[in-house]
Amino acid sequence: MKPLLLVDVDGVLNPFGRPNGDFRRYLCTIGADSYTVHLNVRHGARLMELALKTRSELVWATTWEHSANEWIAPRVGLPRLPVVPMEPKRPSERGESFKTPCVADYVDRRPFVWFDDHLWAADEEYLRAHQGVDDFLLVPVDPRHGLTMRHLAAAERWLTLSGFNQGRGQER
Repeated sequence: MKPLLLVDVDGVLNPFGRPNGDFRRYLCTIGADSYTVHLNVRHGARLMELALKTRSELVWATTWEHSANEWIAPRVGLPRLPVVPMEPKRPSERGESFKTPCVADYVDRRPFVWFDDHLWAADEEYLRAHQGVDDFLLVPVDPRHGLTMRHLAAAERWLTLSGFNQGRGQER
């Protein structure tokens, strides 16, 4: 079973702080709403490299849902990715993010790393108690700065040390 690399957009690929010169500004229009995003094309290459090195599958875990494939992926150099469906908000059970139950339902016992700027102890507690969730690593990202090499290195280290996909049979 291929591990999953779950990627959020806002606060992760689109930092809220003042972006440095590596970021380019875009105006994205989804329906009647327009958004300004700051994206770094290097993020796409780094995520793809991580996925290839660790034999993992990149997946959007963002409220942008399929719009991430239209607006974000081509601007950072990613292909179309699968999307975690973000159902309407459910009441929180433990104080977890509204996205956490959606992720828990999506992973189907596959190991995963989740890059997000809204990950707390309540999210980890929810995931540990949820049927269908086994091994995972939550990588909280500071939304002022977004995804860094440190986050990617932590994910690579965890996936490598955990030995997912090494010497195993069929991949999903």
